[in-house]
Parts: sequence; structure tokens; C-alpha cells
Amino acid sequence: MTTEVRTGLPRGRALTRDDLDAMPDDGHRYELVDGVLIVSPAPRRVHQRASLRLTVLLDAAVPPDLEPLAAPFDVALSDDTVMQPDLVVGRNADFTERDLPVAPVLAVEVLSPSTRGIDLLLKKDRLERAGCAHYWVVDPEEPSITAWALTEGAYRQVARAVGDEAFEVAEPFDVRVVPAELVTLSGS
Repeated sequence: MTTEVRTGLPRGRALTRDDLDAMPDDGHRYELVDGVLIVSPAPRRVHQRASLRLTVLLDAAVPPDLEPLAAPFDVALSDDTVMQPDLVVGRNADFTERDLPVAPVLAVEVLSPSTRGIDLLLKKDRLERAGCAHYWVVDPEEPSITAWALTEGAYRQVARAVGDEAFEVAEPFDVRVVPAELVTLSGS
């Protein structure tokens, strides 16, 4: 009796959530956008610092009907699109234990050299098409935060702050963030 062992990805078709579930737990982030696999390495220290600090700030700012969660946590927009934004804010009623099966209220990406184009183009476009009301990008190198809001089906930039400038928005909830404070080492 011969046992066939298959390795690799299926050919000739878009990938699905089932394919994604079969990916190894190897420290990489595996995501699907319209059936295309995106593999990202573990983020750098400054990325994680910015993500953690922003998560803490948003956790204190969100109203009780919303919850912020840091990656990895799946946003399952369809069977062929399962993403893990660095930070996602969704309605408590929309979450399952496994994922957020609808567009989030807010998705935040912290840019890394390996994901910059994916975050600014591909993921932004897919979240826009899914109806994600707010999309923010944190650039830890600059440092900056840029916010877009969905207006008539398209993202429009609504706020931007660089360095020591205050990033302030009232939607989807009141929050004030200074980009430089997200990345500066404590005590520096």
C-alpha cells in the first residue's frame, strides 16, 4: 500500500479558508485576499511596540459595545478573504470566538518594510470594498498615523499626524494619539 503525501498549495484555483487553516504554525502570518495567499514574517520590535501602545489607548477609548483586538485575530470577509489586521475594532455582537465574520468598525495596520505595499494598497482596497468604515495606518519609521473613513463607498483621508503632532478623531470614537509616543522607548 502506498501512502501519498501532498505538500504545497493547490494549483489552478483560488485558496480558501480551509487551505488557510492547513497552514503551519511557524511564526509567520498567513492571510488570504481574494484567494491569494499573503505570508508575512514576524514583525519587528518597533512595530510591536506601536501596536501594543495603540491597542492600550483604543481599549480605553472605545465605547462598551466595541472591542479592540490585536493580531493575530481573523477578519473573515468571505471564504477567500481572511485577514489579520494588526488591530481590529468590532462590535461585540459581531465577534465569534474564532473570528470577526463581518467588516470591522476600524482596522489598523502598522507598516513594516515587508508589508508596506500590501497594507497601503491591497488590504486597504479589500477592506474598503467590504465596507470597513475606518482604516488607519501607523508608520513607525516616520512616525505618523493616517486615517481614512468610508464615504459613499470610498475611503477619504480624514486625519493625519506626524511626529509630536496630535492625531485626534471623533469617529468611530473619540481618541487622541501622538505618533512619536507610540514608538519612543520608555524613558527616552
